[in-house]
Amino acid sequence: QVQIMESGGGSVQAGGSLRLSCEASGSKFRTYSMGWFRQVSGKEREGVAAIDNDGKTTYADSVKGRFSISGEDTKNLVYLQMDSLQPGETVMYYCVDGACRPVTRLRRGAPDDPIEYWGQGTQVTVSS
Repeated sequence: QVQIMESGGGSVQAGGSLRLSCEASGSKFRTYSMGWFRQVSGKEREGVAAIDNDGKTTYADSVKGRFSISGEDTKNLVYLQMDSLQPGETVMYYCVDGACRPVTRLRRGAPDDPIEYWGQGTQVTVSS
């Protein structure tokens, strides 16, 4: 059973930075892609960023230039460096195991291909 564990959330003032970490474990196979989603209460989850084992990345337009995803594919670890955080980004961030999905498909999501493995989430609070 795949387990996803996030860490690194917390509180920061607007304009500040946080770094989230995530580790996927328990899979028989090395995962090809991993990503981060976030969800404002009452709204759909938004794909923030994703990365594959070749280093290809994709980002939501809202975070381009401010967030950076990186990973250690041999260890199924992924990180999300978040800079210039804004109060509207006070949300839960979730890490996902994308299995063999290409990064764009992973981040955008597909109704016919739901992501099976999600972490419990880590809270990010940005104060103004």
